[in-house]
Amino acid sequence: MPVCDEVLAWVTLSRAPALAARTLAAALSLFESAAGILAAGRAALEHAGFPVTAREYLRSRAAVPTPAEVRWLEGSRHEVIPFTDPRYPDLLRAFDDRPLALYASGNVDALRDPLLAVVGSRNPTPQGLDHAFEFSRRLAERGLAIASGLAQGIDTAAHRGALAAQGTTLAVLGAGVDIVYPRGNRPLSEAIEHDGLLVSEFPIGTEPRRSHFPQRNRILASMTLGTLVVEAAPGSGSLITARCARERGREVFAIPGSIQSPLSRGCHRLIKKGAKLAESTDDILNDLNFSGFFERRSGAPARTAAPESGPAGMDKEHKILLDALGFDPADLDTLIVRTGFKAEAVSSMMLILELEGHVQAAPGGRYSRVAYRRAGGER
Repeated sequence: MPVCDEVLAWVTLSRAPALAARTLAAALSLFESAAGILAAGRAALEHAGFPVTAREYLRSRAAVPTPAEVRWLEGSRHEVIPFTDPRYPDLLRAFDDRPLALYASGNVDALRDPLLAVVGSRNPTPQGLDHAFEFSRRLAERGLAIASGLAQGIDTAAHRGALAAQGTTLAVLGAGVDIVYPRGNRPLSEAIEHDGLLVSEFPIGTEPRRSHFPQRNRILASMTLGTLVVEAAPGSGSLITARCARERGREVFAIPGSIQSPLSRGCHRLIKKGAKLAESTDDILNDLNFSGFFERRSGAPARTAAPESGPAGMDKEHKILLDALGFDPADLDTLIVRTGFKAEAVSSMMLILELEGHVQAAPGGRYSRVAYRRAGGER
C-alpha cells in the first residue's frame, strides 16, 4: 500500500536533530501539517524557531526517507505514531522531552492500555526469573499490559509471563523496531509483534548502541503507570528506569530478596528510598487502585502469591524440610542441623522435592527454594 506524504514527512521530522516537540507543535499550528513544514522555506522555519542544525538537515539529502524505510512502512501493522496522534500514549505526551514520533510494529492499540514496566537484571537468579514470569503472568491475567525492554534475563521472563497469560506485552527497544536485539530473542520478538507491540523512538535500521538504552529507559518509565524492579545490582540500568519513574511521578515497586544476593541490593536500596515493597501482585494492584478496573474487565477475583508454607498434600517431614530451607540457598549439612533429620533422609527428601519442582540445585552443592511454579514449563 503506498505511503502518504504526511507519514513520510513525519519520518523525516522524527529524524531531525535538535528539534524539540514544543517547537514542532508551534510549527504545526503555523503550517497545518508535517508536509506543510517540509514545504516551508528556510526563512519560515527560522521564524518558527527551528534550530539551525534542524533546518540544515531538512534541506539535505539525508532527510529523504530511505527505500528501506518506505518498504517497512508499506508492511502490515507497521506505523509511525506522531505525538499529535490520538493513539500516542497520553502519559508520554505530557513531557516536553517526548519523542516526536514512535515507530510501532504490531497491535498499536496496546499503546492505550494501562501499562506496568517490569525490569531487572540481564543475569538474574532462577528465583528472579520465576518472580518476573509469575508476577507478569498474574498481572496480565488481570488486564494490566506488561512493558519491558526485550533484554535477556528479567525482561525476557516478563514478556513471556504476559504472553503465557494471553495478555498484552509491549517491548520498548533501544534500536529500530526492525532490528532484533539480542538476536537470541528473535522468536520472542516475533511473538510480541504478533500478540503485542514492538515500539521505538529510533528510526528504522538504527542499530543498538549503549547510549540508546538510557533513552529507552526514559520512555519506558514515562509511558507506564509504574515500574516493578525484580532484581538489580547497584549501578544496574534497571535502577535508571526506576529513577526516571520516580522523577516523573510514577510508582516504583521492588521485590525484596536474600541479603546474601548482590542482585537484591538494588531492590533493597530502592525500598529504603521509598519504593513500595512487592510481595504479591496485590501489593501492586491495590496500591495503584487497579482492582475495580480489572474486575470490570476480567470478572476475576484477585489472585495472591503462593503462601510460604509447603503446598497442600505434602507430608509433614517434607514440609519441615522445605521450611528449614527457607529462601536462601543452603547445603545438606545445614539442613541436617536445622531439622535434626538423618543425612540419608534429608538427601532422599531433597531429591523428591527437586523432582516435584519445589527446590533446585544451586552452586556449591546447595539447594534453593523455587518461590513460584512455572507456567507451561517455560520462564
